[in-house]
Amino acid sequence: MNKTINPNELKPADDTGPLYAPRKKVYPQSVKGTFRRIKWGLMAFCLGVYYLLPFVRWNRGLGAPNQAVLIDLPNSRFYFFFIELWPQEVYYFTGLLIVAAVALFLMNSIGGRIWCGYLCPQTVWTDLFYAVERLIEGDRRERMKKDKSSDPMKLERISEIVLKHSIWLLIAWWTGGAWVLYFNDAPTLVKELLTFQAPMIAYIWIGILTATTYLLAGYMREQVCTYMCPWPRIQAALTDEWALNVTYRYDRGEKRTSVKKAAELRALGEHVGDCVDCYQCVAVCPTGIDIRNGPQMECIQCGLCIDACDNVMTKIGRPKRLIGYDNDINIQRRQEGKAPVYRIVRARTIVYSAIIAAVGGFMIYTLATRSLLDVNVLHDRNPVAVKLSDGSIRNAYTVRLLNKSGYDRVIAIDAHGPANATVHVIGVDSVTPDRPMIVIPRDSTSELRLLVTAPADNNPEKSIPVRFHVTDIGLGEVASATDNFVSP
Repeated sequence: MNKTINPNELKPADDTGPLYAPRKKVYPQSVKGTFRRIKWGLMAFCLGVYYLLPFVRWNRGLGAPNQAVLIDLPNSRFYFFFIELWPQEVYYFTGLLIVAAVALFLMNSIGGRIWCGYLCPQTVWTDLFYAVERLIEGDRRERMKKDKSSDPMKLERISEIVLKHSIWLLIAWWTGGAWVLYFNDAPTLVKELLTFQAPMIAYIWIGILTATTYLLAGYMREQVCTYMCPWPRIQAALTDEWALNVTYRYDRGEKRTSVKKAAELRALGEHVGDCVDCYQCVAVCPTGIDIRNGPQMECIQCGLCIDACDNVMTKIGRPKRLIGYDNDINIQRRQEGKAPVYRIVRARTIVYSAIIAAVGGFMIYTLATRSLLDVNVLHDRNPVAVKLSDGSIRNAYTVRLLNKSGYDRVIAIDAHGPANATVHVIGVDSVTPDRPMIVIPRDSTSELRLLVTAPADNNPEKSIPVRFHVTDIGLGEVASATDNFVSP
């Protein structure tokens, strides 16, 4: 029977404590192994691409920018090697974001948070900052000892701190500097930055990115992954029971005991696990968690605890992979004496792969078959139409011609729809008055005022569709747009 509680008997909540738990500083220990080498390689690759890509050259012809990757905001262009995108082609960025998002889902369904552990910018730059810290101050024990020293103001200690933060700031500054190089010619902007002749907005962005890199990679570190990043929460909702996550194989590890004690218990015929409770997996973890406590939101799946545990298992002569990429299904199967099963290919991964292939294939197809000549037509609103003294009807249009190629074009303009219509371009002389031919400069947009005149007797309808054809005289490439020809 339920007991009625008197509200007056309840103790008031203690709200005098802190709202958030204080941060416990993490001192990750260096480790050697397979996953550490993978992380070093990916870190070198990612940082190399980010810092050096602005200096890669790509010949696009006379007068065109020769930077391989360039976001040209003044001219509204995006260059990526042989690809040039205009503002009208922003849908390619939409497709790229879709592919990137689904690729993230696919990685999660295969190997958990492998993006977080190996490729996330926060992880890459934090790893770099940790490497600098270890090089100057020493490994885990040395750093902990120096931070707890009773005399932290020694000259040697001060010099280490100054040197460390100087290198951190230099890395952060170059990170911000590399970012702005994607928006202007890199060698030119570097020279302007060093001679203090660069635009003020460049210095502002360098300052912002220097500060954020220094703070996020140097101080906040694992707190960004735990509190600021939404992906751990999203990832937990997207994963399934077959995804491979960094897992402590408790079927092998329990019960934990020291090497010496384990030998004694085994001699007595008792069951003992392979875990020797050395805490090396905790010591190397960049977020400071104990993977043996099961899946945790703080775990970024970097695999360093696997390397640490493998090293210990090798030293004591026990099988590796007490910690490894696994799932609970396989742990239960091992407990039942069954062989593990890995289902990388399943409905979820097939669907994600199909979406990536479909969207990526469609983008490649449209990019390969897109026209480098385009036309847009806008009918004048006031007046909509004019009746001339001879009874004919004239409509005016604003025509925008886009020449996306790297050479000038000679184009002819035709209007189809109204019977016996003639076309005239205002302010442009043409040797063929009824079929204007004009030159469009390369890689540019030209805006024209176009007059279409047709006899009223042959066009009695109130509104007639008119289709404008723009033809490249040399290549025969055609672009078209449709509007209406109306009567007053």
